[in-house]
Amino acid sequence: MVISVDPEWWKTLFDEVYLLTDARSVCDAAVTGKEVDLVLALIPLLPHHRLLDLCGGHGRHVLELCSRGLEHCVLVDYSRVLVRRAKMESLSRRLPLSCLVADARRTGLLSRSFDRILIMGNSLGYLRDSEADLEILRECHRLLRSEGRLLVDLADGESVKKRFNPEAWHEIGEDILVCRRREMHERSVSVRELVVSKRKGLIRDRSYSIRFYEKKSAEKLLAGAGFEQIEITTDFSPHVEAGDHGFMDCRMIVVGRKP
Repeated sequence: MVISVDPEWWKTLFDEVYLLTDARSVCDAAVTGKEVDLVLALIPLLPHHRLLDLCGGHGRHVLELCSRGLEHCVLVDYSRVLVRRAKMESLSRRLPLSCLVADARRTGLLSRSFDRILIMGNSLGYLRDSEADLEILRECHRLLRSEGRLLVDLADGESVKKRFNPEAWHEIGEDILVCRRREMHERSVSVRELVVSKRKGLIRDRSYSIRFYEKKSAEKLLAGAGFEQIEITTDFSPHVEAGDHGFMDCRMIVVGRKP
């Protein structure tokens, strides 16, 4: 049975249910801390740097960076639910974060506004048209100042293929069960996700698709957007416990510089 995927799935999937189903990765402070440690090891970040967390979701990375001393941070994401949560968190912790709902291809922000841009959490490859990823990176190029750095966090396509698991499930507490069925294609994976409450029944039945990159294709993508001095780090995982963490294990971190 072929998994049918709405090409606009990314516009509505990222909500409170997503934060529940992916909590092992996206709501774990220890995981976020390890990811931020790697960011700081790969690109210099100083308190005065202007940082954009693009496709930043509920702001877990940028909030952590704010708490470590960054003074000028902006978060952009398409999900109003996640952006609202990031804004509430920043206000409650009195952290210097501005939040904006926008399409990553056309943020509306001023050119040459940032010293550093992050795209974390495997946030490329959602749109069916592969040119969309190039549009996002060209927007990053526009927004960066000269000699600014872009860091993109991706699933390592080669590792995903080697470790591909067509079926996976995990429990959340005593009530919620998350089941996923996956289909591998040449350059992407389609997933059907069922979220079931033992007390209330079906909570979600959704499908999505993610396009993957390997080292050569990732380097080509950044170069095509105008970046140079591209460096790639592979085989990174923030998870200590064994298990199927979807595409959040075996990560590939790509760093590029704007001339």
